[in-house]
Amino acid sequence: MRTSADLPRLRELELGDIEYVTDTVLALVRELRVPLLAFAGAPFTVASYLIEGRPSRTYQNTKRIMRTDEVLWHEIMERLVQHSVTFISAQLDAGAEAFQVFDSWAGALSRPDYDRFVRPHTTAVFSALAERHPGVRGIHYGIGCDHLLESMDSVGNAVIGLDWRTGITNARRRLGADTVVQGNLDPALVLAGTDTALSGAASVLDDNAGHPGHIFNLGHGVQPDSDPGVLHAIVDYVHERTQR
Repeated sequence: MRTSADLPRLRELELGDIEYVTDTVLALVRELRVPLLAFAGAPFTVASYLIEGRPSRTYQNTKRIMRTDEVLWHEIMERLVQHSVTFISAQLDAGAEAFQVFDSWAGALSRPDYDRFVRPHTTAVFSALAERHPGVRGIHYGIGCDHLLESMDSVGNAVIGLDWRTGITNARRRLGADTVVQGNLDPALVLAGTDTALSGAASVLDDNAGHPGHIFNLGHGVQPDSDPGVLHAIVDYVHERTQR
């Protein structure tokens, strides 16, 4: 388990990584013909990695600090707010046109704990980025966060990213008909072949029902053993279905 003694190292790592990140963004912006998204882990998710020191199913050490040393917890989170803002801001300065904050493991929390220990810090990330980059849109996304949806859509984000477990129609029923969503395909369907993947993509688009405020996305990312041919087929299908 990591402790407050590790906090000063965050700044070292941050400075060492930013140049690599911005060089990569600059290269991608030159090559891509579509907008590039900046991204970073949200404070809670990064904190859980730092504190646990390894993947976890229970986040027991993270929750222990959260509940037994609230001062230390907020100190860690405040430092990680700076980390997220610095990384995303650098990518936007290098040419990215929007950003996504991944709170991948926030679903491990109850809503009261999320609201008390996490939401204020995630709000600080979006607020700082709005001040530095007025008008730039931000997406907020987490896995298994259906029970947190209303809270996660209240941090200053312009778009709410939906785990594949949460339907688009259901999300708009809860958050408002005009809510802009990133509605996602289960990445496992890509591994089942082209027909299964395209059927899943069709279901996502049908759930959106032609609403203009929708970004199609592949869950939490592409699985390493995904077939590039299947991925290209999904992209072509989505473009065909949604072209105006």
